[in-house]
Parts: sequence; C-alpha cells; structure tokens
Amino acid sequence: MPTPRNLAAIEAGGTKFVCALSTPEGDVLAQAAFPTRTPAETFADIADFFRAAQARHGDAVRTGLAAFGPIDLDPASPSLGCLVTTPKAGWSGTNIVRAVASAVGAPVVADTDVNAAALGEGLQGQATGLANFAYVTIGTGIGVGVVLDGQLRQTFPHPEIGHLQVSRAPGDGFAGTCPFHGDCLEGLASGPAMKARWGRAAQELAPDHPGWDMAAHYIAALCVNLAYTLRLDRIVLGGGVMSPPFLVDRVRAGFARLMAGYALGPRAVATETFIMPTALLETSPALIGAMAMARRAAGDA
Repeated sequence: MPTPRNLAAIEAGGTKFVCALSTPEGDVLAQAAFPTRTPAETFADIADFFRAAQARHGDAVRTGLAAFGPIDLDPASPSLGCLVTTPKAGWSGTNIVRAVASAVGAPVVADTDVNAAALGEGLQGQATGLANFAYVTIGTGIGVGVVLDGQLRQTFPHPEIGHLQVSRAPGDGFAGTCPFHGDCLEGLASGPAMKARWGRAAQELAPDHPGWDMAAHYIAALCVNLAYTLRLDRIVLGGGVMSPPFLVDRVRAGFARLMAGYALGPRAVATETFIMPTALLETSPALIGAMAMARRAAGDA
C-alpha cells in the first residue's frame, strides 16, 4: 500500500490558529482551531494536533502556512520566516516558519494570510475565473491580498495596505488603536479598534449602532483606493468584522458616495458584483489557499 502524501495547512491569525490535515486532493482528514496564545503555547498546540492527526491518517509531506504579519518572506533575508514588529504582543521576532516546520514535521511554504486567502478565493470562491481582484480581511488586523493578470502579487517586504491613511468618517474623533500609527485604517476599523472605541466587540453591536456606519466608511475608503490604483475586477471582503450580512451593502453605498461618479471602471459601476462578501465560510479562503500552496510545493498541482 503506498505511503499517504498528505498535506498540512495552517491559517495563523492574531486571534486563532486553524490547522488541517488533508489528502493531496484537498479533502480534509482532520481540522481544529485554537486561540492564539504565546508562541510556545501555540506551537505546542500545533504539535499536539498534527501528532494525533498524522498518527491516524498518515504523515504530511508539505505544510502550507498562511501567516499574520508582518512576516519576512524575502528568500535572501537572514530573518526569513520571522514575524517583525507585529502588533500581536509577544510575537515580534518569532521565526514562525521554522517553529511550524518543527511542530508539524514537514517542510513549510509560507505566505501572508491575505495572499493565501486571495489564492483560495480565486480557486473556489467569489473570484473564480477573474484575473484582477483583491481579498480584504477586516478582523484582528486589516490586510489585502492582490491578484493581477492572474498572478498573486508578491513583493518583499509584502504590502501593508491596512496601514493606509484614510479620510475620517464624519464626527469621528477616536484616536485609533494602532501602536505604530494611531489612526491608520487598521487603527480605526479593525476588530480591536471597534471594541476599544465602543466598549464591546463589533459582533455585539446592534445593526443600527453608529459604529457600523463608521466601519462602512473606512472599509469603503479602502475599496476606493484599491479601485483607483489597481483597476480591479472585484474586491472580496472577509474577516470577523464583515460577519453581519448588512455591512456589505453599507460598504457598497459608501463606496459609491466616495467615488462620486468619477472615473469608474466598467466593473466598479455595478457595486453589487464589484464588492462582495466571501462565500468560503466552513473552510476559510486562507486555509484553502494554504492547502493549495502545500500541494504545489509537493509537486501535486
């Protein structure tokens, strides 16, 4: 009987880690999620999960890692695989790639969580068949993965679009929570920013709470910047802040208002198809992308 060529996939987020063991075809054999704690505790959780999963289903030959950041992915860098100046307390300087390789016991191919999610959306989600699109996550942080001419946009260092400076929502005097910039986009509209601003998590706010209109303004401003600079076919929105189904319509309305009819691309005119929520919920787009990364690295794509 041939030895299984299973694949490991990890979505490493600032709030939680999601780990999966799959077949080469992408069928999930085992999956678990656990909160992001200290690096030592989190890597121990990863090791425990994969030790049990591989004992039952067979070893993984490659690991795809979709990581929060900023992360050094420059192959020529002496700090390759390390998280750098991350807002996540206790994680700056951690070589997450090396630690994951040790915990799983298989070589790691890594990218940012948003790049992996963009890959997942292009393979199975709202961007299937499109050549130019962006995936935006609004959660613990704000990040963007971009595909242009059918190719995932990868640079070293990777883009930090979540730290753009954007116009203030009317009446917003909140100082912002970003430890580096204060009132950058992430400091104003991420999950932690909304909790700090309103005293409770975004998911606990009523639909008519003014916080949602402010969040919609900032997310719409990001979409305007992406539309004008990259001329995309679609923007896909995900992350915990985007969970309420009504929010995407408010973002679309804010986008149309901020664009003011100027130089709209042919796709951007139809906001209901230009800005869309992720449809990949049971298996996240980042985890699907991480599986695809592992599969390609293993030579099975």
